[in-house]
Amino acid sequence: MTPFTIAIADAEIADLRSRLQHARFPDEVEDAGWDYGTSLVFLRRFVTYWGTEFDWRAAEARLNGYPQFTELVDGETVHFVHVRGKGASPVPLLLTNGWPSNFVELLPLVDRLTTEIDSVSFDVIIPSLPGYGFSGRPSHKGMNMTRTAELWAGLMQRLGYPRFLTSGSDLGTGAMLGLVRNHPDRLLGAHYCNVFSGYPKPDDPTPEEAGYFQQVAYTGFTEGAYALVHGTKPTSLAMGLNDSPAGLAAWILEKFHRWGDTGGDIESVFPFETLATLLSVYWFTETIGSSVRLYKEAFADQEIMSPMPRHDVPQGVLVPADCDLPAPRAWGVRNLQNLIHWNEARQGGHFPALEVPDVLADDIRAFHREVVGRS
Repeated sequence: MTPFTIAIADAEIADLRSRLQHARFPDEVEDAGWDYGTSLVFLRRFVTYWGTEFDWRAAEARLNGYPQFTELVDGETVHFVHVRGKGASPVPLLLTNGWPSNFVELLPLVDRLTTEIDSVSFDVIIPSLPGYGFSGRPSHKGMNMTRTAELWAGLMQRLGYPRFLTSGSDLGTGAMLGLVRNHPDRLLGAHYCNVFSGYPKPDDPTPEEAGYFQQVAYTGFTEGAYALVHGTKPTSLAMGLNDSPAGLAAWILEKFHRWGDTGGDIESVFPFETLATLLSVYWFTETIGSSVRLYKEAFADQEIMSPMPRHDVPQGVLVPADCDLPAPRAWGVRNLQNLIHWNEARQGGHFPALEVPDVLADDIRAFHREVVGRS
């Protein structure tokens, strides 16, 4: 393993600030708010903060406070955080995120899970998805969720973990499902934040499922245009976002506002410093293009959408708040084998590690207790 330290050049920081200070904003109808996309009133304040007040060097030092490494796995450079748990026998735990996030989202879980509570702690491993942050940017077609699962399996083997627990959300769930499918013997258990909505719909849905399907369809129509662009023409979009930090902020912050459990007040949940740190990782690594391209690869991943073979991996779900389309239990039971844990906390949206880290950490611990109780 190669130790990794983030070290952004002064010239790159100066260039970011200059671009932000010279951002060109479009016009907007009166009282638009967030109805037409990112609020320009909000965006102007954020861009001013990011360009003049945000201290990247301080953020960089905080990030470097977590042990980071890179490793070449199957020809791909994988960046990851690896923090050992306290106590005699920590449980290996792989955490994974999705878009529009990166490893920064999951860092609040590190101290909460490496601490020993009731004689249990976790070795926390947070790999950056291919094309995200400081991982390599795949240069050929086909780096989808199934192949990402192979990277994670290989990484954990090299770290000396023949078996491990995993937890994640969004695109990270796709990689976890690949592990369940192809490496069930490696998994102690799989813990999801919500249930994937894209499984085939049954002919005999429960009333709760039928209502859920209506919500998913409506939200897909009103909020799903981003995924169609990501999944069809990612490079066309990436050109603008990779060239304009203000454009990058507009594209990503709208999702934090909409998908987070914010009640319409994004700053009450996501501090500007956190958002600027996360966006800066995208900007300095120039990975917005490779991050959205993962959608196109995922949509073409035939294996991940084929029926799951029988397995004995214990599975658990933390159900999010209404803003993130919480799945009904019937949908989880229908699609997840060996479902041993179901917690309708209804707190936190799409980014629970940032929004409600205590709730998520506690739920991972609760799931692990149930896994141990079955063995």
